[in-house]
Amino acid sequence: MSTAVRSIGQHDRLSLVEHLDELRTRLIVSLVAVAIAFGFCMWQNHALLQLINRPLDAQTQKQVKAGNGPLGATYTVQRSALDVATQLRDVVATIERPGSGVATATRSALRGVEPALKPAITALSAPAQGNKPVTLGIGEPFTSTLGVALLFALILALPVVLYEIYGFLLPALSKEQRRATTPLMLAIPFLFVVGVFFGYFVVLPSAIRFFENFNSGEFDVLVQASQYYHFAAVTLIAMGLIFQIPVGVLAATRAAVITPRQLRRNRRYALVACGAVAAFLPGDLVTMLLEIVPLYLLFELSVLIATVVERRELRRARAAVGTAA
Repeated sequence: MSTAVRSIGQHDRLSLVEHLDELRTRLIVSLVAVAIAFGFCMWQNHALLQLINRPLDAQTQKQVKAGNGPLGATYTVQRSALDVATQLRDVVATIERPGSGVATATRSALRGVEPALKPAITALSAPAQGNKPVTLGIGEPFTSTLGVALLFALILALPVVLYEIYGFLLPALSKEQRRATTPLMLAIPFLFVVGVFFGYFVVLPSAIRFFENFNSGEFDVLVQASQYYHFAAVTLIAMGLIFQIPVGVLAATRAAVITPRQLRRNRRYALVACGAVAAFLPGDLVTMLLEIVPLYLLFELSVLIATVVERRELRRARAAVGTAA
């Protein structure tokens, strides 16, 4: 009986039941990996929620400081109270000073006012806090936390899942095909994680800034948790998939669908395509330019890798012909 931990050779002959058993075992291993990652993410759900909320918090602080929305109104009152408390402290300090002309009994009575004002001034001096997602249903905090934990769990378990998929398909590949597909399988999770990081630090903050500032003076914007987390998940996953461009290009060249020479001759179309993808993503003009650069660099990296692989295959073919001769 075959298992996921046993390597199946290309020339091994397995029955249908054995193939199904191997598939079942690999599915179980993948599900266990996702479950373990999900348990870890649920344990650290507060840190993950703070992590996914940080772009929203950072991008809405400007609106809060401007006094927009419920948090902005609260922050305006806070700053006014801070000004009053600071002025009161200065007045009390002036009255308590010897030679102020105020009676000694009065100065003694005011002696405890300034120490009492210090913690209040410290609390009122806290910086503006940005928006946090709001929940509208009694169970939404729980379901939103589950969704965020599952998203991060899938990202963490991705290498294991891809390894099991590759292990199941490996026996059907020849030695040359294995040599070609192994680098691709190793590159997929790496590029996906890089794309997620790029989406988190560049695309998601820009998208939030664009949408939060659009006609912000006309609305009190309250961001619903489920919609925000869905938007963040789609953005991050989309960027992870977009960063698979080198894998797709290399697979296409290996399948002889297109050649590296054709890719080099059509760079201008690739640049237009990168611009179209960047324009589709939300953000301003500066953000779009920041998104075009890595996308085009990914294309150039794809062309370079495909060219190197093509030249290496040509050298091998020539060496094989020379050996045969």
